[in-house]
Amino acid sequence: MRLRIIVKGMPLLTFLKGMPAFLREYMKIRHQAASGDFPFGPFHPCLDDRRKESGTATGHYFHQDLLVAKRIFHHNPVRHVDVGSRVDGLVAHVASFRQIEVLDIRDLKSPAENICFRKADLMAPDFGLIDYCDSLSCLHALEHFGLGRYGDPIDYFGHLTGWVNIHRMLKEGGKLYFSVPIGTQRIEFNAHRVFALPYLLEMIADKYRLDAFSYVNDSGELILDPEMTDEAVRQNFSCHYGCGIFELTKLGKVPA
Repeated sequence: MRLRIIVKGMPLLTFLKGMPAFLREYMKIRHQAASGDFPFGPFHPCLDDRRKESGTATGHYFHQDLLVAKRIFHHNPVRHVDVGSRVDGLVAHVASFRQIEVLDIRDLKSPAENICFRKADLMAPDFGLIDYCDSLSCLHALEHFGLGRYGDPIDYFGHLTGWVNIHRMLKEGGKLYFSVPIGTQRIEFNAHRVFALPYLLEMIADKYRLDAFSYVNDSGELILDPEMTDEAVRQNFSCHYGCGIFELTKLGKVPA
């Protein structure tokens, strides 16, 4: 087991590596500050940031949020509704160029301009909003339904109830942008479900036309429009915890 020593919230190795440069630069800026306008407050050393990249441009959320926001911009729907996606990701991207309605089981106290929030439980059997919108997104959200992580009621089949209500909300011919973790099918309670691609394609069949599929692999790389061979689908594109990103169009009414 690795011993991790923390110095005021900082790993000891980071502290030891970073302090010589910190002290040199502190002495230099104190010398420059002799006639400056900013007095010095308490120390707040950030010792490792210079060794890191400027941000995160990889992984599930980065790729899915950017990709889907671009597609919503391109299609320019009349009414776009989001269910449970990240407010500081997809919702913020879309709100920068159009209005977006957000449904979530949790509260959102300070919605920004262009964000219209409504608290809602997509697992409710009496959920309304039938044929409500022509465009809908649900990114990295359905896998949580019914696991209690966000205060939702425990329901092993919650993802299926949510899937039915999403379908009912969307008008015929409307677009659904949808993503969930992909890999060997399992529940990692109470974090999320991971879906096998054959299971997802069965959920989609007879309800939607598959317009585009992309995925983020286990290394955090986006793979656009891969060839969906039977073997690749069966193997979930070799993902253990990847992210499948679907663009779908709702078909006409399915006979009872």
